[in-house]
Amino acid sequence: MRPLVVIDCVGLSSAQVTEKTPNLWALAQRGVSAPLSAVLPAVTCSAQATFLTGRTPAEHGAVGNGWRLPSTGEVNLWRQANSLVEGEKIYETARQRDPAFTCAKLFWWWNMGAAVDWSITPRPYYPADGRKIPATYAWPTQFGQELEGDLGAFPFFDFWGPKAGLPSSRWIARAAIRTLELQRPTLTLVYLPHLDYDHQRFGPNDPRSLTALEELDKLVGELVEAADARGAETLVLSEYAITPVQRAVHINRALREAGLLSARRGPGGETLDVFGSRAFALADHQVAHVYCQDDAAKAEARQILSALDGVEDILEGPSLEAAGLNHPNAGDLVAVAEKDSWFTYYYWLDAAQEPDFAHTIDIHRKPGYDPLEMFIDPDLKLPIVRVARRLAQKHLGMRYLMDVIPVDKDLVRGSHGRLPDTPNEGPVWISSANWGAENPEPSGGVVLATSVRDRMLGLMGLNRD
Repeated sequence: MRPLVVIDCVGLSSAQVTEKTPNLWALAQRGVSAPLSAVLPAVTCSAQATFLTGRTPAEHGAVGNGWRLPSTGEVNLWRQANSLVEGEKIYETARQRDPAFTCAKLFWWWNMGAAVDWSITPRPYYPADGRKIPATYAWPTQFGQELEGDLGAFPFFDFWGPKAGLPSSRWIARAAIRTLELQRPTLTLVYLPHLDYDHQRFGPNDPRSLTALEELDKLVGELVEAADARGAETLVLSEYAITPVQRAVHINRALREAGLLSARRGPGGETLDVFGSRAFALADHQVAHVYCQDDAAKAEARQILSALDGVEDILEGPSLEAAGLNHPNAGDLVAVAEKDSWFTYYYWLDAAQEPDFAHTIDIHRKPGYDPLEMFIDPDLKLPIVRVARRLAQKHLGMRYLMDVIPVDKDLVRGSHGRLPDTPNEGPVWISSANWGAENPEPSGGVVLATSVRDRMLGLMGLNRD
């Protein structure tokens, strides 16, 4: 077996690997580089499930960053249980082929309960008084304690929210280097998120995003150096690339205006009624799963959404199957946005009935992904004072809302989820190993996402006999 370090550089496109990213470029020149195909939807949970299993979303069931559970009818995003992904994962296959195989899973998704030797992932505590206490979950527990003992507490608020940025990627990279030195895994899975944040905030071509690209390149250089010292191969890949956007599409509001979506009024504003709605959408970047009660509701929803500005395609039946999304978790319809557009989760029509979580970071209660959680509301006159007041309430043990997130603001400049128009606009594969029997050159010059699992096994010398 040969050790392998896999670096997931979220949001990195093939076109961004040039002489201006010297460490990525050097790795590509030393080994090989090629565009990597994206899965639909091109989002974290779906892409990583495909990398781990070699299957499409239609087969592994991770049809997005969230979906409606067929068993309960309820929607949730950002689940982490490894068991939710159907199919044998790479670390399960590798251990069957060589019992000496070990794996460290550092902030990759589908982390909880994964059959790996060392893992760590964000996992806050939610006490009964309503507070949210930042924390990580690690297994073994001592592994996480030792990491934070050496590196300091994981910078949770730099991993998601308005502060999200370089410190989270830097901490994870250092954790990976420490793990390579002390635990010496066969397979080390590393997740570097911060490029994705700035690309979504500002667009991939903004100077601030180009700075984030330079920062990412430096971290990759440090990890390649650590992998070389360990005698490991290095693989850099990404789940998707970011495309510039300029239009937010309120897909649920269109369904509500047509009388298909229902909401329940309560003391905290309106909440989406998934049981009373004849049709509603779980918005996920540039893709939305539309769940319908019956064929009549599906026909109405299709007609409404097909005419909505910013919607490029509506998949169902044969087209859903052709897209590799035909799974019970998927919507009855799947809407795909135009290249310059993205879908909001917003379903309320009256600002007075806005849900209390709309202006907060609340990734589990919102029925869709909300990129505006990476911004401070520009309409706040003194946002620092607002944050300080809320933190004071927190420290005094009082209930509070960290209500600083904007709503309906034209701020988001980058998104993803739809398939790229050309391979270079999509994700990337860069390997320290040249093409060979264990890492065969791809047909057509593009590495298929469904081949990543077997290619990783080959790079470790664990391909099939």
